[in-house]
Amino acid sequence: MEHIASRGPGRPPAAKAAETRERILHAAQEVFSELGYDAATFQAIAIRADLTRPAINHYFSSKRVLYRDVVEQAHAKLMAAALAKTQEASTLLSRISAVFAAAMDTESTDRSAAAFLVTSVLESQRHPELVSEEHDALASSRKFVTWAVNDAIEKGELSADTDIPAIVEMLVAVMWGMGFYAGYVGDRDELAVIVDKFELLMANKLWQLRD
Repeated sequence: MEHIASRGPGRPPAAKAAETRERILHAAQEVFSELGYDAATFQAIAIRADLTRPAINHYFSSKRVLYRDVVEQAHAKLMAAALAKTQEASTLLSRISAVFAAAMDTESTDRSAAAFLVTSVLESQRHPELVSEEHDALASSRKFVTWAVNDAIEKGELSADTDIPAIVEMLVAVMWGMGFYAGYVGDRDELAVIVDKFELLMANKLWQLRD
């Protein structure tokens, strides 16, 4: 038997429009991260938001419009958190760690945000039309890491002959691997331990290899 949302039909009160829209975005974020773009439906999102499907349609004309709004919001939150964390960071390792710290803060308040950001990268490969250049999380992470690596070379942290594209892709892969872990595997405390070990590894302090 099909589940029917408990709220009655029609538009939410005008005074609660912003709250209702936010509830829809949060529900959509969870559904998209769990089911993927293709399998997600307005009906599933309406049930998760405890609204009727017509209410969803009132705020968002199509699944694509809703998805892009969720991407924009999640991306903006992550970038704001990351920028705040990197304000005082001055080395390559501290800057990368600052992004991990932002991911941990996101996970502590809303784990589905980390999960959604990871799936948005996958969906951007399947459906390039879903993500705008301005809110492309993968492109943004590459841009940030490229800047951090180049700055590290200028400061002498990395050698001048560093293979920049390879280092950037390695760090981007690690970043999104951490995002996957935060969204789908471990909790905030477990992620913090992993980030700590990653920092030791990058600083060549995790272990000492014998000849």
